[in-house]
Amino acid sequence: METVSSKMKHLLLILIFLGMGSVLLAEQAVTVKKRNLPEKVSKVYIIEMKEEIAPPIRRKVQKGLREARENGADLIIIHMNTYGGTLDAADSIRTMILTSSIPVWVFIDNNAASAGALISIACDSIYMRPGANIGAATVVDQTGGALPDKYQSYMRSMMRSTAEAKGRDPQIAQAMVDTRIVVPGIDDSTTVITFTTSEAIKYGFCEGESENIQEILQKYGWDDAIIITQKLSGVDKIINFLINPIVSAILIMMIIGGIYFELQTPGIGFPLAVAILGAILYFAPLYLEGLAAHWEILLFIIGLILIAIEIFAIPGFGVTGIIGIILVVTGLTLSLVGNFRDIPAGLIAQDILKAFFTVVIAAFISLIISFYGSKRLFSHPVPFLGNLALDTTQDKELGYTIADKDYSSMIGRTGFALTILRPAGKIKIEEEVFDAVAINGYISMGQEVEVMRYENAQLYVKVKN
Repeated sequence: METVSSKMKHLLLILIFLGMGSVLLAEQAVTVKKRNLPEKVSKVYIIEMKEEIAPPIRRKVQKGLREARENGADLIIIHMNTYGGTLDAADSIRTMILTSSIPVWVFIDNNAASAGALISIACDSIYMRPGANIGAATVVDQTGGALPDKYQSYMRSMMRSTAEAKGRDPQIAQAMVDTRIVVPGIDDSTTVITFTTSEAIKYGFCEGESENIQEILQKYGWDDAIIITQKLSGVDKIINFLINPIVSAILIMMIIGGIYFELQTPGIGFPLAVAILGAILYFAPLYLEGLAAHWEILLFIIGLILIAIEIFAIPGFGVTGIIGIILVVTGLTLSLVGNFRDIPAGLIAQDILKAFFTVVIAAFISLIISFYGSKRLFSHPVPFLGNLALDTTQDKELGYTIADKDYSSMIGRTGFALTILRPAGKIKIEEEVFDAVAINGYISMGQEVEVMRYENAQLYVKVKN
């Protein structure tokens, strides 16, 4: 009996310790969750987050948090309605919120899906509108298909650690990512978790239901607080527009297309100006946002220099030109990728690959447009402008001719290349300078040439044997 009694005592002590531990853990969870709850709020700063989570919204949040500090705000509220976006931008925003010295709350106005769920869980308090949803945080590609498990694993880890930091159930948080996670009584592992407002309140992922932000403030007696809503300046809107991935692709098309057209025409003109403008608009906002580093821009510039050397100094197209193209593509690609120290190791390759395909696809489309765009532009009517080219055929039978006896008489004569012909350029015959086109595609400056024919106001020449 003494042995049984002793065992019972030990068991009772263990249960007491377990109970005390549970209480301490519960208190710790509450402490973590409520650590940034302000006692008095006299000034509230509101950040609107109602678009795709991408670099522009990351910049907007960063600017908003800074302005909230400068304005002495006691509370920041994110007004959210998003279906998600890119993981790197969401992770960056999550980190900003977790390290904010000012409490950050979120009011979910309808949707906080995917990346929006991660950002919401990072906030100190979550309030949801009736009929709103939070969850469905599986990492997917552009077609909506789930990415391999290494990406899901990282997202699960972020969701768990973020939930733990705010005193929410980490098991539920990671079940929003992976269908294999079982949460007894909530999820049977056939689908990822997406909570309605009432479900989120029930399971600790929402502090309450509200129709609007003003109602939230009234619940705490803060309805007399000054509300400051973030307003973006014209410059901010321009920068946000330029760092949009679609706009970046268009700027790459301007750069590649401008360079291509410049190579097809003698001298320096409008196409080069377009390419330079595209490069400035592409790199400037990325540099200001810390995405494009000095060395990445330098790679791009060195690549252009090598291509220019290949074109203007070295006959044909060889190693120098190929290296130049590689450096240009590398510079454009890496500029679209953030600082590697800020990107999870498992996502670096994915981000580089995505940026690379953005550059390559944009370059390919640009070349296609360069080949065929001008022909269609000048052969079809343009709305409000009509035809940009004359559509009247000037037949010889009607007396039209561009033949000039002086030019026609040049056939068979010899001269030398005044500039490089690639294939267009200028030649000099005796003391006269003429526009000419190399039949074989390339003639070095100074080479002796022979005029073979005359068509469309152009002399066609080849290197004299």
